[in-house]
Amino acid sequence: MRFSGFEDLLTYWAKRTPGAPALRFAGDDGGVETLSYATLARAVETRAEALVTSGKTCVGILADGSEACVIEVFAAVRAGLQVVMLDESVPTSVLRELIPYADIDMLWGEEALCEELSDTLTDGVSVDAGRLLFFTSGTTERSKAVVLTEESLCASAYNGGTLLPLYPGDTLLCVLPLAHVFGFVCGVLWSLSCGACAAMGRGARHYLDDCALFRPTAVSVVPTLLAFFLRHNALNEELRLVLVGAGECRKEIVDAAKARGLRVCCGYGLTETSSGVALSLGDDPYAMTVCPDDRIVLASDGEILIKVRSCMMRGYYKHPEDTNAALSGGALHTGDLGVIDGKGRLTVTGRKKDMLVLADGTKLFLPEAEKELAALLPETDFAVALLGEQVTLVLGGDGRDDRAIYAAIAPYQASHPRGQRITSIVRRDAPLPRTATGKIKRWMLGMGG
Repeated sequence: MRFSGFEDLLTYWAKRTPGAPALRFAGDDGGVETLSYATLARAVETRAEALVTSGKTCVGILADGSEACVIEVFAAVRAGLQVVMLDESVPTSVLRELIPYADIDMLWGEEALCEELSDTLTDGVSVDAGRLLFFTSGTTERSKAVVLTEESLCASAYNGGTLLPLYPGDTLLCVLPLAHVFGFVCGVLWSLSCGACAAMGRGARHYLDDCALFRPTAVSVVPTLLAFFLRHNALNEELRLVLVGAGECRKEIVDAAKARGLRVCCGYGLTETSSGVALSLGDDPYAMTVCPDDRIVLASDGEILIKVRSCMMRGYYKHPEDTNAALSGGALHTGDLGVIDGKGRLTVTGRKKDMLVLADGTKLFLPEAEKELAALLPETDFAVALLGEQVTLVLGGDGRDDRAIYAAIAPYQASHPRGQRITSIVRRDAPLPRTATGKIKRWMLGMGG
């Protein structure tokens, strides 16, 4: 179903299937509790009435992945507030910068954290109803707040559900952060737009037992999480569908999941397009069918350009110049590279900013180099960066000495031109900085390119 917003979605299913499960979550006793569509709609309405009288204009949601968090988002939008989705796991120092930037005058979330951050609250902002801010998962630059709407998010859920429908009776396990658009759309809205049920996972400490508790039929994950589930045999027998997004999933992971009888679909999307743009529906997990509302063309250098009215962002919050640059010529310039086959299917081949131009004029595509090195350095936290003029292997907490590392990567060194070989090793005491979806924040490594 195509819905104009959250209230339209909840009202439709509350009238059509009032007793059907909308949200499932773990109760205080460890068992599973359920909110029906009718109960969820009433809870949202009641909370919205309270927010209308609060005198606030912009709420920052310290998203914890709970059913209460979902209710708060829906209610705040219904009450006409600007909603800013915040990742509660990021350092407090970062949150203290984001709150005034986003004009937040009210916080929702863990009480102690809200109290700690209360001195950063602002006087609010004049807003348009239905506006939600999601931060990009920056890998080559600092994150920006993307202005989306309830309409664009519901349109994105419709697009994905058209290609990959769920049905009443399905349970979608939500284990992704709701502060990121992939988690919010593909962990919650996807199921609700189809009249199915979203089971709210209990966080990283329960990755190994949430499938056993909720018995989902579908789950949306990032590649590293799917690999983790498979390695620990944590997927339940009822599971039939796995949606993988936010990064390329290695073929051996896809094959391992398929060997267990699972349908694996890979998705491509961006915060700027309210999540999904294309999904793989056939045997090739990397050849993706473009969503119904989207039109994709390739620039002369292979950059993916997206035209879509229903799901496109309004812009980057307080960054009009960045907005104009990204939406130049009536299309979103993604910074991603891709190819389109004879059937119109999109394959994403990499990031423009992941290409290093080296001192000798040769080019090194970082994802390809890191994929080769990962086979030689299994279970190693590392990234390749250009520090000064040296191609550097940056290690996160590895205890081996340089001689052992160079011995391990000797096949890589031998198969690459001299200018593309690893010429230095740098160690960090802490794990490498990554986004919530597991991508390396390259701009924090000091890389060039």
